[in-house]
Amino acid sequence: MNPAIRERKLVVAALVFAAPDLVLLTRRRPDQPMPNLWELPGGKVEPGEDPRDALAREITEELGCGATVGAIDEVVFHRYERFDLLMLVYRCTLVGPPTAVEVAALEWVPRARLLDYEVLPADVGLVTRLAQSANRG
Repeated sequence: MNPAIRERKLVVAALVFAAPDLVLLTRRRPDQPMPNLWELPGGKVEPGEDPRDALAREITEELGCGATVGAIDEVVFHRYERFDLLMLVYRCTLVGPPTAVEVAALEWVPRARLLDYEVLPADVGLVTRLAQSANRG
């Protein structure tokens, strides 16, 4: 394989709010890559899968509830050491209460406290933007 051609992964993430100030974060399991870091819920888009369908599936698998997938809030590109990540971040509303099914934990985090959580490198910019918007009042 040509080293100039890098693997690119397409993933989806849910931006879920409980009231205007609380954002849902999930914690990766210890057996996953980048263990115990926090992230927005979501995951990989399978080949041929619609990204919105992938996000609804991931929410069901990870949090044991349904989701209404809304509009794209942000598109994130992040270059990891071994691959490039393209993440579509959708605004979502959960259908039913979330539980930690395939994640280590979940928390509703006040925007102003988001920077207190160690998040995945690809999520840093988005989490920073959300935290700063809390400080603007």
